[in-house]
Amino acid sequence: MYGALNKDGTGVMSHEISRANEQENVNTDAISASGDEKKESISEKGEVALDPLPFYSQDPEGGEKEKYVARDLNVGEPFPIETLGPDEEYQLTIRSLVVGTGLGCIVAASNIYLGLKTGFTFGASLFGAILGFAIIKAMTRILPPKWGGYSFGPRENCTIQTSATAAGSLTGMFVAAIPAAYQLDLLSAQPIDDFWRLITFTAVSAYYGLFFAIPLRKFYILKQRLVFPSPTATAYTIRSLHTPGGERKAKMQARALMYSFAGAFVFVVINQYVPGILMDWHIFYWLYSWGWESALIVESWGWLIELTPAFFGAGMLSGMNASFSFFGGSFLCYAFIGPLIVHTGQAAGKAVEDAPSNYINFFSMNFDPNTTPLNKASPRYWGLWVGVLMMFSYSFAELAMNGPTIYRGIRSAALEIYDVARRRPVREFEGEIPDPCPKEDQVPTWAWTSGLFFSILFTCLVCCLQYHMNLGNVILAIVLAFVFAFIGVQTSGTTDTNPVGTVAKASQLVVGACIRGQNKSYNAGLLENLLAGSIASSAASHSVDMVGDLKTGHLVRAKPKNQFWAQCFGSFFAIFLSVGLFVLFVKAYPCIIDSKLADECPFGAPSVAAWKAVSVAVISPKLPISLSCGMTAIGFAILAALTVVIKYLWIPAKYHVWVPNWAAVGLGFVVPQTYYPIAMCFGAVFSLVWQKKRPEAFDTFAFAVAAGLVAGEGIAGVWNAVATIAGFDGGKYGVTTGLPPW
Repeated sequence: MYGALNKDGTGVMSHEISRANEQENVNTDAISASGDEKKESISEKGEVALDPLPFYSQDPEGGEKEKYVARDLNVGEPFPIETLGPDEEYQLTIRSLVVGTGLGCIVAASNIYLGLKTGFTFGASLFGAILGFAIIKAMTRILPPKWGGYSFGPRENCTIQTSATAAGSLTGMFVAAIPAAYQLDLLSAQPIDDFWRLITFTAVSAYYGLFFAIPLRKFYILKQRLVFPSPTATAYTIRSLHTPGGERKAKMQARALMYSFAGAFVFVVINQYVPGILMDWHIFYWLYSWGWESALIVESWGWLIELTPAFFGAGMLSGMNASFSFFGGSFLCYAFIGPLIVHTGQAAGKAVEDAPSNYINFFSMNFDPNTTPLNKASPRYWGLWVGVLMMFSYSFAELAMNGPTIYRGIRSAALEIYDVARRRPVREFEGEIPDPCPKEDQVPTWAWTSGLFFSILFTCLVCCLQYHMNLGNVILAIVLAFVFAFIGVQTSGTTDTNPVGTVAKASQLVVGACIRGQNKSYNAGLLENLLAGSIASSAASHSVDMVGDLKTGHLVRAKPKNQFWAQCFGSFFAIFLSVGLFVLFVKAYPCIIDSKLADECPFGAPSVAAWKAVSVAVISPKLPISLSCGMTAIGFAILAALTVVIKYLWIPAKYHVWVPNWAAVGLGFVVPQTYYPIAMCFGAVFSLVWQKKRPEAFDTFAFAVAAGLVAGEGIAGVWNAVATIAGFDGGKYGVTTGLPPW
């Protein structure tokens, strides 16, 4: 489930593309238009007009300004070379790799914290592009050329965001499958004991996804010309930063990002010592303590307000539709269906020690369907299945409605691979874009093919020798990773949505079906299912991120070869960082991997619960859900699929924003913390009002502020984990004023 709303900031970046379209006078309907290429405005000297901010050209003889003619994003051509400044002598540099990887590591640390809290992870591309620009520009002013103070351009800026994305995108397995395996007692007692096994497993998930992205570049970027909204927004941002006036804008954005980052960091660090005053407002407990006894029932269902900077920022990024759909799912599950199924005996809570009798825990996941009646499961366990099937159905319905395009894309790519393997002339598309990169600037075939071969071989060795997996299941997981990479890139390139949650569940179901016929022991089957699903989903997700980076590079005319090495560099350091961060958090919070402590854990880990539940379901001899749960899940799944069909067939595109996002609704069923969607709704409303009242300020600062809030809370979570290990945390020195005493 992790990354169900995994974006580099969909709401803000969609607006950023619109803003870029206005600045370059790109038709705002270009993304959905068939669009023939339209010509650029030509100045009186016959040169392509440049578009410095605000993207008007100026006759060099002093004539009047001349506005650009609309350009269609579907044309897929790189930005005119005249708009990118002089060619850069250095594009792949030590400073760009170090700065980009460092910024990606910040996002990775944030993603471990946020992913374990809520299942959300966020991308690093725009964060790296903006902050990387500010850092390198400062270096050019302060340092001599031999120490990194030489000139800086958009192509090197692209290298920064590429290495940042690679370094920040390998945390998914550590907020989902790996903690699930520990909670099921399938690995060693502590992650530190499995450190090198986790390192090798992370490496295999990183690299064959990366290598497989290279052949997808030619097909999806040059041939199909997919838009890739988020990477395209990153490319527009990079170009705007390097136009006249762009440095001033970048300084303002970087300053806003750092201020919001610092504010969120300080707020969350201080909050661990006074949580009931600053951050967690248990309003219904307060009402209970003032004499309204029945208010405690509402408190039991988790309805409180948490002033979380990260999810305020997430609401700014995700927008109104996703945020309020998420809230709608939480309200439906924990304010309507949950109390109803408890009242009718379909689910049950459990008493809390030292708490009043009308305070009940409805969120326990300590439930064994093989030994306990199904109607004794908690409402959270009951709702988990409804949410998972809802998200699964909605995502596959979206894929089905785009099925013809996806089918043609996968079929054509397969035929191209077949032509290459048979040494036949590769069939061409009508109107195919010639590769703008010279042969020497492209990734050598030997580099990605040999890398792909050895990474697959390494995957088989690691999984079979270190985790005792069946070789056939390992190969199946790799094949699924490649299939899902096709689907993921096609979907992300057209809709800006990476269906990683759907990929994970689909891979678990397919591999689980194979395991059931192999006479494996129960625990061995569970572990194999989790690892195979993680291989498929992580590698496919990494491929999608890397192809998106190549789209950004294509637009700003960066060399694919340089991006490839930047991806390899960033991914290498991400392997060790991701494992180290997971070990750190488990050391500070053992409840992350101990199912007996999960109910009291400050990390809700909804992705972990979803992965555990699906693995147990596909391996267990009987279906671990009640009839009422199954019927409700099927009903909502049908409703979600029908909504997608109706949206595409009968609802005009301009009204799609009013159609519920059932993936986000399903997420509300899976995530037990109701205060996260509340915080996101606050952020989304704030963003909407800001955009309406001060559109120019919104365009300049919105993403920077939101990204700073998300990253600031994530890094504060890392600091708090270190404080817990060192013994100066809020649990030892803090106060509990305002919090329930149980």
